[in-house]
Amino acid sequence: MNYEHPLAYLLGVEGLALLRAYAGEFGKDPDETRAFVEARIAEVRRLLADGSLAGAAVEVDSVGHADGYKIWSKTYDEPGNGLIDTEEPLVREILSGLPKGIALDAACGTGRYAEFLAAQGHQVIGVDGTPEMLARARQRVPTAEFLDGDLHRLPLGDNAVDLVVCALALTHVADLAPVMAEFARVLRPGGHLVLSDCHQELILRGAIPNVVGGDGRPARLSAHRRLASDYLNAILPLGFRLLRCEEPRWPRGEPPQDPGSTEGIPLGPWQGWPWSLGALAPVAAWATNVDTPIAVIWHFRSDRPAAEL
Repeated sequence: MNYEHPLAYLLGVEGLALLRAYAGEFGKDPDETRAFVEARIAEVRRLLADGSLAGAAVEVDSVGHADGYKIWSKTYDEPGNGLIDTEEPLVREILSGLPKGIALDAACGTGRYAEFLAAQGHQVIGVDGTPEMLARARQRVPTAEFLDGDLHRLPLGDNAVDLVVCALALTHVADLAPVMAEFARVLRPGGHLVLSDCHQELILRGAIPNVVGGDGRPARLSAHRRLASDYLNAILPLGFRLLRCEEPRWPRGEPPQDPGSTEGIPLGPWQGWPWSLGALAPVAAWATNVDTPIAVIWHFRSDRPAAEL
């Protein structure tokens, strides 16, 4: 269980904005930076004085990915997921340039990449451990084969596929090494591995999937923050070569207007936290997120020689 206090989040946002200003990222001259810093400090004082924030904390359960995705399956395909909107074009661009073959959509969820791969002419196998997700995937891509399975024990033989795709799932895995070993086991030499994941900078800012349990209690899925070296140290020793890495960022855009007061600005329901809280400190929220990586996307090729089979 975790303790989420909106005031703690907002003060953290102000702190990150001030750190970036300290590093010289905002303002064209000292006067502009000084004005930004003084406005943030004044806003911190306003937030601390806002009595409506004092008792707004929420205790949040932690749920495993299986239980979390069972609940999330009902709304996963609804539009408005900014992470998917940012990640998907780059992953599709990579996949579009790969030769047709047998493709595994690992942790396939509702089948959004299985559907794309099938349309590209691949023979598609999807694997997921959540029956509710698989049911939706089967309806979405009737030409694909969907199997119940775990990333740690893929229900496939050795050297079974030409392509493995695993999208926005590895952040929920405690240890990357055994999962990467499974990808290497089922992938043929010369095959391609395409991974996407929530960037550790986004998780740091509270972007952890939330669900509401059957009892109405708020909960978040487990999520792990990782450095680039964590992925590379898990995959490169298995005979893979890195072909591409992308870290798409929040767009810069123009900074919003400073409201000057929190009076009358609602916290919003917990399901919208932390993003809805940014309305209470919009300039600081913009300064915290702008140009920050949202996702990380990897493209590897297996360079294992056939003699190692």
